[in-house]
Amino acid sequence: MACMHASKAYYRFVVLFFNCMLTFGTYFCFDMPSVLQDDFQKKNCTNNNSTACKDNLGLSVPQYNLLYAIYAWTNAVVVIGAGFLIDKLGNRVGLFLFSGLCLLGSSLFAVGAMLKGTSAMFPVMLIGRLLFGSGNGSLTIVQNRITAYWFREKELAFAFGVTLTFSRSGSVLNFFLTKTVEDRIGLSWTLWGGAFLCLLGFVAAILTSVLDVVGVKQLGQENRVKQESKRLRFQDILHFTLPYWLVTLTIMFFYNGVFPFIADASEFIKDKYGYDDGSPVPSYIAGSVYDVSLVLSPFLGLLIDIIGMRGFLALFCSILTIPVFGLLAFTTVHPLVSTLWLGFTYSFAAASLWPSIPLVVSQSTVGTAMGITTSVQMIGIGICNLVIGEVVEHSGWKYAMIFLFFNTLCCAGTAVILNIFDQRRGRVLNQSRRQRRQQMESLEHSIQSPGDDSYEYQHTASDYDPLIKGSVNASRSLYSDPAKQE
Repeated sequence: MACMHASKAYYRFVVLFFNCMLTFGTYFCFDMPSVLQDDFQKKNCTNNNSTACKDNLGLSVPQYNLLYAIYAWTNAVVVIGAGFLIDKLGNRVGLFLFSGLCLLGSSLFAVGAMLKGTSAMFPVMLIGRLLFGSGNGSLTIVQNRITAYWFREKELAFAFGVTLTFSRSGSVLNFFLTKTVEDRIGLSWTLWGGAFLCLLGFVAAILTSVLDVVGVKQLGQENRVKQESKRLRFQDILHFTLPYWLVTLTIMFFYNGVFPFIADASEFIKDKYGYDDGSPVPSYIAGSVYDVSLVLSPFLGLLIDIIGMRGFLALFCSILTIPVFGLLAFTTVHPLVSTLWLGFTYSFAAASLWPSIPLVVSQSTVGTAMGITTSVQMIGIGICNLVIGEVVEHSGWKYAMIFLFFNTLCCAGTAVILNIFDQRRGRVLNQSRRQRRQQMESLEHSIQSPGDDSYEYQHTASDYDPLIKGSVNASRSLYSDPAKQE
C-alpha cells in the first residue's frame, strides 16, 4: 500500500475493482436454483443421464419458490439492522460478517442437496438459503456504501453501473455454464462450485477492507467518519425525506416484476414454448435479462452521471416494461424478445434508481437507507415469489404474468409521483452534472465565516439536498486544511 495513495484518482478504481468482486460469486449462487429447476423439482428420470437421475430432489413448486421467498424475507428482516450496524461500526465489520455468512449459507445449501432422500434435505437447504440471504443483501449494502463514499460527486452512477456489471456477470455465467457443468459432474458438486466462488468473494472482502481503511486514513478523514458514526441514531430514519421513500417504493415495484419472473422463467419458457426437458435453451433465454444489463450498465452510468434525469429515466423504464408481461401472457412472440426488452429496461432502472439513494440522504445514513430500501424490496419480492408459486400451481402461467403486469403498473404510478415531488424540491434527482456543479458553487460562495449564517445554510441544504450539504461541509474542511488539498 505504500506505493498507492488515496488522493490519486486510480486508488478509488482499485477499490472499485475489489469491491465489485465481493458479489460476483453470490450473484452466481443466487439464481442457481433457476437454472437447475428441473433437477430440483423432478422425482424421476426423463433421460439416460444416470448422474442427473440420482440428483433429482423432487421438490414441489411451492417448495421451490420458498427457496427464493425465504431468501427475500431474511433480507427484509436483516438488512435494516445490517445497514444501521454498518453505519455505526464501519465497513470492515460488515465486509467480514456478511461475506462470511454468504460462504456459510452457500456451503450449507450444498450440504442439504447431498442429503437427498432424507427428511433433513429440505430444512437444511432452507437454512442455507436463510444464511445466504442474511449475508448477500447486507453485503450489497456494504458494497454500495463503499461505492457511494469513494465516488461521491464523481462518477457515482458509472461506479454503480460497473458494480452491477461485475455482479451480473456472475448471474450470466450461471445461466450459461451451470446446466452444462451439472450434466457432467452432478448437482451436489455444482453447488459446491458456487460455494467456492463465495470463498473468492470472502478473499475480496479482506482486500477491500484493507484498501478502504488505509485510504480513509490517508485522506485524513478517519476521525470525521468515526464522529459521524457516533452521532448516528436509529431515530434518524424518521427524518428521511418523501423522495427517499418514493425511490424505495419504485425500486420495490420494479424488482417485483424482474426477480420473481427470472426465478421461474426457465420452467415457464420450457412449458409455454415447447422446449425439451433438460434443454439449456430456456436458461439461456432467461439469462438474457442479465446479458443486456451486463453490457449496458457501465455506459448508462456514464450517461446518467452527465445528464442526470434519474427520476425521468425511472418513469421511462417502468412504462416501457409494462408491455413485456403482456407479450408473455397473451402472445406467442418468441420469449427472447421479451427477455431482451426486460433486460434493457432493467438496466435503466438499476443505473438510475439505486444511485439516487445517496442523493436524497446524508452520507452518514447511506448504509441505513440502503438497508431499508433493500428490506422493502425483499418483502415485495418474497411475497411475489409465493404468490406466483400458488398462481402457477392452481391457475397456470398466464395469470402469473398478469400479476407481474400489475406490479409494473404500480411502479409507473409511483415513478410519476416521485417526479412530481422531485420537481417541487429542487429537481435533486433530475439535475445534470453541470447544474449540480453550478448549484454547489453557488452554495459554496454563500458560506460565511464560522459563527455567521452557517446554521441557516445547513438547515436549508439538508431540507433539499443532503448530498450538497455534505459536499459543502467537506469543502469547508478542505479549504481550512491545506494538507488535504492534494
